[in-house]
Parts: sequence; structure tokens; C-alpha cells
Amino acid sequence: MTGQFPDVDAVVPEITAAELQARLDAGEHVVVLDTRRPADYETWHIDGDTVTPINVPFTEFMDGDDPADGAPEALVDTLPESYDGPIVTCCAEGISSLYVAEFLSREGYDIVALEDGMRGWAGLYESRELPSEYAPEGATVVQFHRPSSGCLGYLVVADGEALVVDPLRAFAGEYAAAADARDAALAYAVDTHVHADHVSGVDAVADATDATALVPAGADARGYEGDADRVADGDELAVGDVAVEAIAMPGHTSEMLGYRVGDVLMTGDTIFTDAVARPDLEDGDEGARDAARQLYDTVQAIGEYDDSAAPRAADGASEQRPRGDDVLVAPGHTSESARPRDDGTYAATVGELRERLPAFDRDREAFVDAILDGMPPRPNNYQRIIAANLGRDHVSDSEAFELELGPNNCAAGE
Repeated sequence: MTGQFPDVDAVVPEITAAELQARLDAGEHVVVLDTRRPADYETWHIDGDTVTPINVPFTEFMDGDDPADGAPEALVDTLPESYDGPIVTCCAEGISSLYVAEFLSREGYDIVALEDGMRGWAGLYESRELPSEYAPEGATVVQFHRPSSGCLGYLVVADGEALVVDPLRAFAGEYAAAADARDAALAYAVDTHVHADHVSGVDAVADATDATALVPAGADARGYEGDADRVADGDELAVGDVAVEAIAMPGHTSEMLGYRVGDVLMTGDTIFTDAVARPDLEDGDEGARDAARQLYDTVQAIGEYDDSAAPRAADGASEQRPRGDDVLVAPGHTSESARPRDDGTYAATVGELRERLPAFDRDREAFVDAILDGMPPRPNNYQRIIAANLGRDHVSDSEAFELELGPNNCAAGE
């Protein structure tokens, strides 16, 4: 242990973020003991259906410069009667929580420490393929997931070419590697909108590959100053012989575009598997009501897809596939309450969302009132992140990673 903590003469194993996520994916009931200050814990911590999160600051395990006498009551009184495997300790960077793990190991607890703490958790990025029946023949759609923030991105692969939707700068190298593993090269890196919770990776991906960086044409009205090309409602991007169609979806932001390929509809931050977007990150409280009305219209349009909305193949031929309720919505985010499908991906059909979300049954003003009454705190550092994504503020890779730490908070409690 480092010199800033007393020696308790114990050694404990560490668990990586990927190993912890594997336990959660397996449905294990995991106790996560977070040793940060309560204010930091309340802002952002590891949670989930099978997680019992407990916050006991590391100072509770010390008596001045010496180890405390036994485990603190705040832990003993909070531990559930049963759980799977060892307790996992975590903190900001894996230092104080390693001391706590060693302390509790000496006290007889079965325990491991999360390697690099919440910083390590923020560095975890997973990928899974969406069900093949929703993609056009010969195409594959891969979903990327950052568990720490719930950010989702997508890779569309067909005929040796690939397109990435909503790449994160912190993971810019992941997309070309995923395309290469499927014998494809990146042709496009596109954003659905000007993000407020993470720094865009479209430029970084384009700089490292032959991909063309694209942002919504509506970003110009928001003051976009970057070098990316523009894509507009109705445009089609050819990925091999497959067409990816851009579809206007305003509400969360005015320039929001969704992307549709086959029966996969990538909705960005418009509608999620358990909620809809918040409307106040572009124009603040003053513009939130009008934006929420736009969002209502967009949500209703998603619920009304039919054969007339069928995307066309790159050669202009119509693709005759099931429409409407059978379209798979692939959102831009998860949330703490979102549940993955059996295959581990976060997606839902329009029909499932219609049954699940009250947004489809409310009239416009009832929807707007519910949205505005149910918004969480705004994302950490969202104003500077927006400035960076508009090309107005340069941030380094390390600064970008720091700005993104914490919850995304892009959904409203509708």
C-alpha cells in the first residue's frame, strides 16, 4: 500500500472493470463498497439491478494515522445477508479503496479492489452485435457500450466498408479495430447531434483513418466551427451496397438526426429503451418547452413508421421488410433503470416502446409537463463539452476524459 495509508499487513487481489462487468452480466449480486466522499458518491457511482452500492468513506477505516478498530458500523449495518462472490471496493483512482480492501481482508472479509477505481470503470468500453434479423442482408450492426456513462455508439459494416455513429474521442481507436476485425475499412464517422455529455470522436476517427467526418447540417445554426462535412435529413450514406438514411429527429436538440439501416433505427438522444430525451441542453430552461413540443412530434413519428418510411438501397431499389412496430430502436444512451436484451444489447422494438413508454399515449401538453417536471441535474461540464463539440474550445484527450466523468443525465423522467 502507498505511504499515505497505514500498513495493515494484508494483500488483496484487484479486479478489472471488465471482470466486474462480467460478474454483473452474469447476473451476480455484487456488493460495491465505494470509499469516496458522500458528495462524490451521490453524484456518480456504480449501480444496477444486481448491485448493492454502499458508501463508507475511507476515513471511517482509520483512527488518525492508524487503522481503525474493526469494521465501521456503517458497513456492518448495511451489508446484505447474502450476495455473490467477494465485495468490490472502489474509489476515484483505486488508492484509498485498496487500503480499505486490505483492512477488511485482515478483518476476515472476502474482498477485492477495483483496479484504478472509478477511472478504470470509466475506461471500460464493450461491443456486441445487434440481432442480425434487423440488419439488411450482408450487413452487421455493432453496438458499443460505455457502462460508466451509458453512452452507446454503433458500427455499420457491409461489403468491406463501415460507418461509425456517435464515436467517443476517448475510444477513437476502437472503431477502426472493430471494422478491421470484420474485414472492413471506415468510410464515415458521423454524429447524431452536438453532444453535451461526451467529447465527439468524429474528427479523431477521421484523422486516423480515411473516413469522412460528418455532423448534422443543423449544427451550423448552433455555431459549429469545425471542419467536418455536413449531412442532412433525407441524405443517404452508402456503406458498400447498403444505404444508411439520415432522418430528422428534433427535440433533444434542434439538429438531431437519427440513422436508419434496414430495420435498425439509431435514434441518438431522442428516445431510449426506458425514457425519452431531455429538451433543455441547447437553449436552457427558456427554450425547453418549445423543444419538448418538438420532441413530442418526433416521438409520435417514431411510433407511426410504416412501409412509406422504408429506406432505399444504395442503388435506389426499395427494400421490402417488416415495418412499424418491428423496427428496432437502437438508442444513444442507457440509464440505471435500462435493462439489456437477452443478448446483452440495449435496444427495443417500436412495439415494445409503445407498450412501455407513456409518451406514446399522452397528448402534447401533458407530455411536455411530464418532461419538464422530471429532469435530472444537467450533465457534468456540459457547457464546455458542447463548446468543444462545436469546435469553439480545444480540449486535450486527457481533458476530454476528465470532462466526461460522471453520469450522462440526458434522459428525462417522463
